[in-house]
Amino acid sequence: MIRFNYLGRMAYAEALDLQLRLAALRTEGLVENTLLLVEHPPVLTLGRNAGRENILASDAMLAARGVEVHEIKRGGDVTYHGPGQLVGYPIFDLRTLQNPGGGRMGPVDFVRLMEEALIRLTIQHGIYAGRLAGLTGVWCGLNETENHAVPGRKIAAIGIHVSRGIVTHGFAYNLATQLEDFRLINPCGITDRPVTSLQVEWQRAGKYEPLPGLEGFARDAARWFGEVLGEQMEPAGSMDEIHVVPR
Repeated sequence: MIRFNYLGRMAYAEALDLQLRLAALRTEGLVENTLLLVEHPPVLTLGRNAGRENILASDAMLAARGVEVHEIKRGGDVTYHGPGQLVGYPIFDLRTLQNPGGGRMGPVDFVRLMEEALIRLTIQHGIYAGRLAGLTGVWCGLNETENHAVPGRKIAAIGIHVSRGIVTHGFAYNLATQLEDFRLINPCGITDRPVTSLQVEWQRAGKYEPLPGLEGFARDAARWFGEVLGEQMEPAGSMDEIHVVPR
């Protein structure tokens, strides 16, 4: 069983502290596998392979726009989080999960399954999505070449950290994110493919009905995580008091 929590909007530093506390408890077997789902105020995060050259805005510009910068341990380069984006943090013990072949789940297996869950989430909402060889994440417009030098618009970024079998960090899915904020960076260090959102893809497809709310969208994401991992997803209550597994 995996517990999931939708926590609404939360400062990045607060979410990071919560991840680290849960990861320590998960290492000791004191909490279950947990998926945190949040929205952040504007923030840039630099993965362990990131260079600040992929931040295109000056420190003064970032400060004027209220954008924080955090250097963290996940894989990948620089990414942006902000309003209208669903961010997911799986605090999972990979040793408790199986890969699609029935063996022990490895980090690459887990990333591929995260991609699969988010691909299915996108398709559920009427937009085709898939993978691009050699590039982590979820992509739209893979079969389109008109007006694009190369196919592919990134709708979800993924970057994880694994220590002693415990996953932290996770994914960022653009539901109705202000895409102009991605101009502050070279997203994930990629310069030749644009970023997109479900809102933009709906507009491209001629769909103008209201987008799903972030909380309902988070529940859809959690359901697909359970589907691809073969696990039951159980909504959890407030994180003010972390549920500890009785021994």
